[in-house]
Amino acid sequence: MAQITLKQLEAFVQVADLASFRRAAERLNTTQPNVSARISAVESQLGLRLFDRDAGSVRLTPAGRPLLAKARAVLAAVDGFVAAAGEDQLFEGILRLGVTEMIVHSWLGAFLRALKARFPGIDVELTVDLSANLSPQLFSRALDLTLQSGPFGRQITGGEDLGAFPLVWVAAPRLGLHGPPLSLREVAAHPVLTHARGTLPFEQLRDHVASHPDVSVRLVPSTNLAACLQMTLDGLGVACLPEVMLRAPLAEGRLMPLRYLWVPDPLRFRARYDSETAPSYVVRAAELARDVARDSLDPARG
Repeated sequence: MAQITLKQLEAFVQVADLASFRRAAERLNTTQPNVSARISAVESQLGLRLFDRDAGSVRLTPAGRPLLAKARAVLAAVDGFVAAAGEDQLFEGILRLGVTEMIVHSWLGAFLRALKARFPGIDVELTVDLSANLSPQLFSRALDLTLQSGPFGRQITGGEDLGAFPLVWVAAPRLGLHGPPLSLREVAAHPVLTHARGTLPFEQLRDHVASHPDVSVRLVPSTNLAACLQMTLDGLGVACLPEVMLRAPLAEGRLMPLRYLWVPDPLRFRARYDSETAPSYVVRAAELARDVARDSLDPARG
């Protein structure tokens, strides 16, 4: 019987999924020659050519295609075997995690601490980007798990609902925007600092101000929410930001909530992964994210 190792099967699956020996090597934290050697060893033992390689392109051969599901099944069985032991410290590997900036500035630290406590052998490679940029990386398998806000143009098989995070209008006290509900004209006396173009909060805010053509509003979008928050603290404008990011400056009196009655829809977040290819620790990580996100929405619960 052929002596095929788990590392060789992992290499086969990763090259097939990523259509690249280089990317497979990065994913497996090894070298491209090492991956090539593993594939060559499997091909030699089976007497089959598993991949066609030409002009930088890598694709499964007709002989290799039916073997991919079998290889996945073997790796899934081993993963299930380890999971059944109930010893999460036995898992080793890298979790490629994509998150939006709101999570970085709210509950990412709590999530990473919980993840490390449960899976000490799993290292995290973190990507912080706009949700619209995280989705393509998830579907190209550059990321294993994303914690991102919707809406989503394309669905994926695995996920957990992380809840809805409301937005709040705020300003530095020095701007003097106190008292009864404010009009848009009063808010628009200052620049309106907001989320990046193309995001749902920006689009809703843009549509809202467009419905008041008699009021001139200076929208100042930013791809960096931390910069947006700092500019608000510095009194350079008013902002509508996720409440979970604002608790400390609001409690300390460095910001004050504004009574402007229109607010963009809450940001709905979801943990997303491919259930057909994800190891069990990715699934558990999504469940941990769900629990930590719920605690962040209800601090008394945590």
